Amino acid sequence: MNSKSFSLKLNSKIKPFKKVIEVDSDKSLSIRSFIIGSICQNISTTKNVLESEDVISTISCLRKLGVKIKKLREKKYEIYGKGLGSLYAKKNSTLNFGNSGTLARLLIGILSTTPDIEINLKGDNSLNKRSMKKLISLMTQFGAEFKPHNKYNFPLKLISTEMPVCINYEAGISAQLKSAVILAGLNSFGTTNIVERKKSRDHTENILSKNTQSIKKVKGKKNLIKVFGKKNLSPLNIYVPGDPSSAAFFTALTILNKNSSLKIKNVGLNPTRIGFYELLKKHGANIKVIKRKKINNEIIGDIFVKSSKLKKPIISSEKFYEKTTDEFPILFCIAALTNGISIFKGIKDLINKESNRIKEMQKVLDQIGIKSIASSNQLKIYGKNFINNANKKIYVANLGDHRICMSSTILSLVTGIKTKIKNFETVKTSSPNFLKIIKSLGANFEISN
Repeated sequence: MNSKSFSLKLNSKIKPFKKVIEVDSDKSLSIRSFIIGSICQNISTTKNVLESEDVISTISCLRKLGVKIKKLREKKYEIYGKGLGSLYAKKNSTLNFGNSGTLARLLIGILSTTPDIEINLKGDNSLNKRSMKKLISLMTQFGAEFKPHNKYNFPLKLISTEMPVCINYEAGISAQLKSAVILAGLNSFGTTNIVERKKSRDHTENILSKNTQSIKKVKGKKNLIKVFGKKNLSPLNIYVPGDPSSAAFFTALTILNKNSSLKIKNVGLNPTRIGFYELLKKHGANIKVIKRKKINNEIIGDIFVKSSKLKKPIISSEKFYEKTTDEFPILFCIAALTNGISIFKGIKDLINKESNRIKEMQKVLDQIGIKSIASSNQLKIYGKNFINNANKKIYVANLGDHRICMSSTILSLVTGIKTKIKNFETVKTSSPNFLKIIKSLGANFEISN
């Protein structure tokens, strides 16, 4: 789905606010609820779904694979599961993943071990530039084939295996690769073993947790996930909470804007997703979580945040990377406005997101007079408490990166620096209500073609 292209212009600082909001629903959980529901038995239900472009791409791909998906009302859907190994498409037809790396990797995981699949795969311009080498290597171990050989980015052709065999996998920090292996293993013969060297997002495991015949987690020095192939999956009943990554931008806006406070209701607080909040609290930000509860093995709560001056520059060690992955661009903005040298370590994988997020955020910071130095796996930001906005402008070119667009918006609102962000429609991939929410907080902006 391609939105009409537009630019965002900002010319003024936001005023203090005291508000209560709800953010867009979690993208990771929304996509997974549809994908996993499609291979369950019977009818699965998912509520409070994010109706963004990435999720619409997910629904479109699954329908092309023969899955009936019925919209009951706004944000509520039924997925008529086809069971394991039952997705089907005409040979040489094409799946378009749009901008979604999550959709691409997880669905390829399922299709690689689904019999009689021979299908073309592509994404938008941004996704087509992203390497799928690690994914391809894993899926070929299950028996799948990708053409052309030795090509690692879309467009590609996938030819599934007729005899999928289990594998042993030592997982890194990528939850998408781990999830792809889990989903491929569900329709493979034997037991697929996944050893987690580092804890990564576990939404897929949480969604599947009631299917104890199919998946088992063994805790130890290194966590072990055992996937038992060819076991039917029970239908899902999923409630999708607010996205903690989307909430991070409004949290940052509140922290950086004087005399402001914000309550963000019903946010997902999965321990693998809240590094942003932990890091800021550690450095003195006034952030509290209230009304905690657990639904579908996912922790949900309200976030209450007040304007704060960090006690010291941000020091982010490698251990924060896996649970702060999507929030680094906005963290870089907070660091830029915090006096002293902030250091972010273990961030080399940011170069393979929708854009090279280290390089592109350095460009933004340079425009407002903030020095930064990047090495292969680290970024230092030389922050200032005050930035003179006279004769400064921020310009963000067409990157196709929603996180850079949103971060630049927040930076402009708290500094008052005149800003133009091209192709802002890309934000709709993850947070279609972003502009509506910042307007409700008092932001002024213009939209132009």
